[in-house]
Amino acid sequence: ETAIKKGLDYFGVKMRKMVEETESIVSRFSLTGEIGSATNNGQRETRNVLVHCWRGGMRSAAVAWLLDLYGYNVFTLAGGYKAYRKWVLEQFEKDYDFNIIGGYTGSGKTLVLQELKKQNKIIIDLEELANHKGSAFGALEGKAQPGQEMFENFLAQELYDTGNRILEKKRQYPESAINHPASGIFLEDESQRIGNLRIPMPVWNSMRKSPVYFLDIPYEQRLNYITEAYGSMKKEYLQNAIQRIQKRLGGLETKLAVNFLHENNYKACFDILLRYYDKWYGKALQNRENLAALLNNISCTGVDTISNTKKLLSCRVVTI
Repeated sequence: ETAIKKGLDYFGVKMRKMVEETESIVSRFSLTGEIGSATNNGQRETRNVLVHCWRGGMRSAAVAWLLDLYGYNVFTLAGGYKAYRKWVLEQFEKDYDFNIIGGYTGSGKTLVLQELKKQNKIIIDLEELANHKGSAFGALEGKAQPGQEMFENFLAQELYDTGNRILEKKRQYPESAINHPASGIFLEDESQRIGNLRIPMPVWNSMRKSPVYFLDIPYEQRLNYITEAYGSMKKEYLQNAIQRIQKRLGGLETKLAVNFLHENNYKACFDILLRYYDKWYGKALQNRENLAALLNNISCTGVDTISNTKKLLSCRVVTI
């Protein structure tokens, strides 16, 4: 490796930079037991590298030759990134059996989705893919959102993987009630925008036509849950989040919410915000076509993840 770098200093200075950049990228990834150079913690750096350009032509082939010479196990992407993006967009056009977990803000929908995953149900967590909770308070944890294109790439892979899991279950249990909705993919009900990102239109349209399992939880229980969940966050962050929705919330309500926040009256502050979000979610829910046939109301006494998950599954049992 040292000799190759010395040679590149004479006839390919730019190539040396490529090699060193590759080393920097590869150093972030290590796999136990994989053939490669031992790292300090006993793991080994991967020697596998995927190289691609836009069309999969001479540029990626040239860099692949260089990295192969340097000792990497090099793969090139057939057709380049252009072909990959075509594959990504094709995933959004497929038919999916979605099951939408609905409920007003503070219903613990994300907690139910995570519990379903623990119970080996098939889920896609859109908010996790987007690094955002889907509301004005979604970015408070300081996570940067991916770009729109990267979000779509993540989502396409999730759709592909979950689709394969469903097909595998059908092959394993052909006589089961596999066509029952419980065999589909659970998603949390979202607006089309999650922070700065947009759910691709074909996927969004499919979600809007899918059955909704609505967690009907009393208002006071949801308010208590929201107050506890967000009340420990910095006032500065909360105030910024409130001001981001000022135009829709209204000047007076915004002022009241901020005043309650500075008086440490978090419950009164979140009461204003929760009523705002309930109004907007209610409108979005009613805008679905054929809502009466899609909506399944699940009466819940509180934000109890285990109990509410059990209730959700009790109306959609499948033996697999």
